[in-house]
Amino acid sequence: MSTPTADQPVIAEDLILLDADLGETKAQVIERLAGVLASAGRATDTDALRDAALAREAQSATGLPGGIAIPHCRSEAVTSASLGFARLNPKVDFGAPDGPADLVFLIAAPTGAGSAHMKLLSSLARALVKPEFVASLRNASSASEIVTLVDGVINPATKPAVAAPVAAAPVSTAKHSTPDTSAEASSAPKHIVAVTACPTGIAHTYMAADSLVAAGERAGVTVHVETQGSSGSTPLDPAIIAGAEAVIFATDVGVKGRERFAGKPVISSGVKRAINEPDVMVTEALRAALNPDAARVGGTAVAAESNDSAGELGWGTRIRQILLTGVSYMIPFVAAGGLLIALGFLLGGYEISGVAEDIVVNNSITSLPDGGITAYLGAVLFQIGALSFSFLVPALAGYISYAIADRPGLAPGFTAGAVAVLVGAGFIGGLVGGLIAGFVALWISKWKIPTVLRGLMPVVIIPLFATLIVGAIMFLLLGKPLAAITSGLTDWLNGLSGSSVIILGIILGLMMCFDLGGPVNKAAYAFATAGLSVTDTASLRIMAAVMAAGMVPPLAMALASTVRSRLFTEAERENGKAAWFLGAAFISEGAIPFAAADPFRVIPSMMAGGAVTGAMIMAFNVTLSAPHGGIFVFFAIGNILWFIVSLAVGTIVSAFLVVSAKQFVKSKNSPTEAELDPALVTV
Repeated sequence: MSTPTADQPVIAEDLILLDADLGETKAQVIERLAGVLASAGRATDTDALRDAALAREAQSATGLPGGIAIPHCRSEAVTSASLGFARLNPKVDFGAPDGPADLVFLIAAPTGAGSAHMKLLSSLARALVKPEFVASLRNASSASEIVTLVDGVINPATKPAVAAPVAAAPVSTAKHSTPDTSAEASSAPKHIVAVTACPTGIAHTYMAADSLVAAGERAGVTVHVETQGSSGSTPLDPAIIAGAEAVIFATDVGVKGRERFAGKPVISSGVKRAINEPDVMVTEALRAALNPDAARVGGTAVAAESNDSAGELGWGTRIRQILLTGVSYMIPFVAAGGLLIALGFLLGGYEISGVAEDIVVNNSITSLPDGGITAYLGAVLFQIGALSFSFLVPALAGYISYAIADRPGLAPGFTAGAVAVLVGAGFIGGLVGGLIAGFVALWISKWKIPTVLRGLMPVVIIPLFATLIVGAIMFLLLGKPLAAITSGLTDWLNGLSGSSVIILGIILGLMMCFDLGGPVNKAAYAFATAGLSVTDTASLRIMAAVMAAGMVPPLAMALASTVRSRLFTEAERENGKAAWFLGAAFISEGAIPFAAADPFRVIPSMMAGGAVTGAMIMAFNVTLSAPHGGIFVFFAIGNILWFIVSLAVGTIVSAFLVVSAKQFVKSKNSPTEAELDPALVTV
């Protein structure tokens, strides 16, 4: 066995087997190649290397279309990043969709392989999606020729003549479908973004990236890919993400920084599908970009900045981003809990709120309370909803702290929120407590402690001391003052009447329609849901104003694109059909496709209608006890006739204004006659 050296090349002639029979199964092939690497001094233990490669194989097969297999692993047994290569005869099945493989690379990396070695190995993986490179491997007549070919792609700067072009077609077209050339694809957004990642981050990550880029070129759309692999990752420019209207997640592991893509239509799959079916995935992404009902990335894109870029932001912007992270994670608790409470009221009446806990604890389906099955089910629904709703402030504080200090901030943040509830500080206490918890946890994370204790920092030391500090601050210093502020705000809202309450409705309506699900919209929604209480009439009126105003934009665009369809593109008319339902269900984002294409004429029109609706809701004393659901929670709406009238008037106002603006106000975003349906264009 030879002795490994620091400057060993990744591949050498003694690591290559040509036209060899290495067995009938992939396990036998991997074992033989592991033995070759061990004999060459690249690994200390054949069995350990084999077992590591087979363990990776168990996660997902490494066979690729075109007769290729790339078993790979990291192992402490590997002494130097290396490539073992075999051209098999006969072929062996590695799980590829189109049959067995005759070209096999065993990619072996040390456990602590540096980024330079990882880049070399990923360069080989990317070359394997290029058909000319694969053909050269099959036609090579000697081991030295294989070394030259591989060295040419992993060290292109030193051997430019051998390097393959950067953008080439995928290895096989057996699983690739022809890109969609229909109207929906041709009117697709200018670019889409993608993230690729596999468990080891050596091979599939980069092959999937190149396959998607090439598929995008064939479909006439630019694909920007962020590879989250072992050779490092350069995050996509936030401006590129913001401009993309669809995202592809081709990953076998979690997406780092997923919140950066919040709100984008998303196509998700394992990493191998992006290698096997890149054209299909690109086409699906193009379709999703035009479909308002498509699945979207959850959360908010507020924690996306790197530490460096975050340092360039003003404190006002950073605090706003942090607060919105908390709000976005809070909303699911509010929506689920509020709707269940409303259903409880539907079955058990409003009086169920005072007896639900007693009914649930002391009764069962076989021992019903007074009122029978409807009262019991109403109590159960109300109690489940109330428990979910009780997480509102702790979740808000917990995820505000998480946005500052990551996972170590969760425990102190949730605790701060729970303390805020206990002392009566409510929503405001959750905001303040979450900020304190996050910054305390971040401060503790920077303590200089012995190396032996570093592993305890995120799970013991930071949560323990941060929770202790923020709890003491909330109980001893801030609890009562924040509770007094919360009580004063509640009393002020309850005391509003006449023109004051109408002005509040106008402000809330403008906020709900300003950015259609963005920070301003969420701020208004959080304000309404945080104070929602069936015993507080003012909070019910605020909730009604917020939801009704939020329903206006999609309904208005649906109406406008129906009555004056010739002013809208075919894609917008299709979006308009879906917007009827989205608006009715209180999904303001249904108007985003229209606002994104023509913001200066659409958004002001939506804000005007939202302000009218908010003012009318307040003026006619409409109430709402459910935080979500739109017209489908009609049973939770008080004075429902005026709710419908207010919503209709605001929708008509917005639709009239947007039609007038498109008709009489010229804009560079106006659709051309070629973009409109020729049958609807008048001369």
